[in-house]
Amino acid sequence: MKNFLWAFAALSIAVFGQDTTGVGAISGVVTDAGGGVVRDVRVCVKGTQKCAISDEKGAYHLSEMRAGVYVLEVTATGRAALTSNAVDVRAGLDGRVDITLPKIDAVAQSVTVTESVFVAPEEIKNSNYLIQAQEIGKSAGALQDVSRYVQTLPGVAIGSNDFRNDIIVRGGSPLENLFVVDNVEIPNINNFANFASAGGTVSILDSELIRDVNFLTGGQPAPYINRLSGVLQVAQREGNREKFSGRATVGFAGAGVILEGPIKKEKGSWIVSARRSFLDFFTDDIGFGGVPVNYSFNTKALYDVTPKDRIWMVNFTGLDDIRLGPTNEKKPDSELATLDIRYDGWRSATGFNWQRLMGDRSVGLLGVTHSEAKVGSQVKDLVRFGTTGANADELIARAPVVYREQNREGESTIKYDLTTYVPMIDKVQAGGSFKIFRINYDAAQPLGDDSPFTAARNVNPFSIRQNYNARQSSAYVQTAKNIGSRLNVSWGGRVDNYQYIGATRFSPRAGVSLRLTDKVSWKASYGTYYQQPFFLFLSVFPVNRGLSPIRADHYVSGFSFVASDTLRMTVEAFAKNYASYPVAIDYPSLSLANTGDTFAVSDLLFPMTSAGRGRVRGVEFFVEKKFSRKWFGQTNLSFSRTRHAGLDGVMRPGSFDYPFLFNTVGGYRLNSKWEFSSRIAYFGGRPYTPFDETLSKQQRRGIFDLTRVNGVRAADYFRFDFRVDRTFTFRDKPLLVWLGLQNATNRKNFSNASWDRELNVARTNDQLGLFPLVGLDWRF
Repeated sequence: MKNFLWAFAALSIAVFGQDTTGVGAISGVVTDAGGGVVRDVRVCVKGTQKCAISDEKGAYHLSEMRAGVYVLEVTATGRAALTSNAVDVRAGLDGRVDITLPKIDAVAQSVTVTESVFVAPEEIKNSNYLIQAQEIGKSAGALQDVSRYVQTLPGVAIGSNDFRNDIIVRGGSPLENLFVVDNVEIPNINNFANFASAGGTVSILDSELIRDVNFLTGGQPAPYINRLSGVLQVAQREGNREKFSGRATVGFAGAGVILEGPIKKEKGSWIVSARRSFLDFFTDDIGFGGVPVNYSFNTKALYDVTPKDRIWMVNFTGLDDIRLGPTNEKKPDSELATLDIRYDGWRSATGFNWQRLMGDRSVGLLGVTHSEAKVGSQVKDLVRFGTTGANADELIARAPVVYREQNREGESTIKYDLTTYVPMIDKVQAGGSFKIFRINYDAAQPLGDDSPFTAARNVNPFSIRQNYNARQSSAYVQTAKNIGSRLNVSWGGRVDNYQYIGATRFSPRAGVSLRLTDKVSWKASYGTYYQQPFFLFLSVFPVNRGLSPIRADHYVSGFSFVASDTLRMTVEAFAKNYASYPVAIDYPSLSLANTGDTFAVSDLLFPMTSAGRGRVRGVEFFVEKKFSRKWFGQTNLSFSRTRHAGLDGVMRPGSFDYPFLFNTVGGYRLNSKWEFSSRIAYFGGRPYTPFDETLSKQQRRGIFDLTRVNGVRAADYFRFDFRVDRTFTFRDKPLLVWLGLQNATNRKNFSNASWDRELNVARTNDQLGLFPLVGLDWRF
């Protein structure tokens, strides 16, 4: 049949769920032309043996379907089979597709189906958001970076500098998040990253390859490996199964090319992306003594071996280097003026996955992955022994090395996930993983650290050369059951063994959802989460080997109102309690929970003990309008309170304690050629610790006033970004050109306080100022 009527289902809004086995589902209601439900209708996936029969309420459900595009074959009693138009199935999503049968005497005998509208699987209860590829690619301020777009969601904030893309989830450190791409865990998805942080400046991931992004901010179920705060899960699109094609791009991340094509027509595909920064072609100094140079490569190949077996392979690689500090020609207007920093690094993650459909209601996914990363850096203190010198080159030549590293980490994982349906229990998910870590550290801080937390100089010198293996194993089970037509409950748990620190932990999970009306639902979830401190922290001082897994307990409850097929509103309240957080032994007020958004790895290396605790409380309001023909947008407002205690047990404002967060993001399509988007961000001032002016002047370095730890708040943060897109035609192919401004008002937003060691005075540093953007995207 050629003519089909399409409309949006008015029963839910697009929300992403988990993808533990790489499959999705289709469900809906069969009605007749008059709107009455029709039972005993056979709904099959054409070309397969997968079928379902509508029940007395007209409802049908097709589960465990591989991601792809399908045609439904619909057969009602006494009538010939009718086929639908294409129906989309996404990995990790339950698609809602309602079917309307035509009148018997209608001239056009074709079924009417609604366009797929995706809902969360029943085990997902709260705090999850679907991010569509268009939102990342076309939103002002996102810079085609998934992490930067995530920063606009409820309860998510930037770190101390919006030049970085750190993700702060509900007051937690950026070190607390999990990144998964196509079932491959990646320690850090950014270039210019180190082993003591989770952010960077530029994402390795090419947004043009992204299909969906799942972001969870709390209460996530048992299949996810433990992390204390959020989960960022990315599903990449397939390559073109029909023909070879490509596109060229230029943007903030650099210039690149994407190539794709079939492996064997209709059986598989491949896609490759390669990008390189280009500023170094025009200058050797962009204001801080150097120019960042980075490369990134993304690859995906997929093949359907049989109707029941699918395999895919992915790889993500990034390389980068940079130099920071003064030159003979120019001195940076920041604390970098007294340092010479050299950095180079690379990171790569590769994964192979085999998905097997077993019967109509079971699916298994085997994954084998390996990631590897190397970071080399050297920091020289140019004023450690005085400030005299004819020029920068002389200062650098004679300056002492205060920190150096040539560190490497590898991680190999084998994991298996099974989803099936069991009588009386309903949906059951179970699985496990085994990891081997290969650690090779060569780092030193020969002169110790002039920590701002103490008046003592040259504290905690160290030199480590360690090469060892460590293991981590885990297993989980999760169930979800419908009780009647409105209530669903889920429960489960996972066990994680951390061999290197000799600890085993059990993490229970539970959730409930109640559909109060056809448009209003109440949901609640609870979970305990553990996370081992990073290996670098554990290795640098012998006492750190005794650290315990950090614990966080999540409590989330909220309501969701679905106003229309593309519009929803939610309100959620949450509580997060921390225990066993690493804290500094020598600096009683310092908790690792208040760190992580920095390039200065040496600032995070000190003797620790697991005596820290913390708590976060908050409420979030969210309104979302998904893409339609003309516009999209989302607005959210969050209020929260974050407190952490160091070894002294005193609860103080956390470094990421934003009293309120307001974001609004939107775009409008004027016509086929012009599009506009903008973003407004307004955050309450972030706390920071002022300097003890007397001690700092005596030692010509910054020393904190420890009677006022995080006792001063910066001014509120405000930023306005906008972007304009114009589509042209070049050689009969679409060419997109876009222009934009980040921080268009040139607001001087506070970044941090620092001590100018040359002038011997305190100063404040600003975040990114007015920043023009330009880019293009040409398909060929």
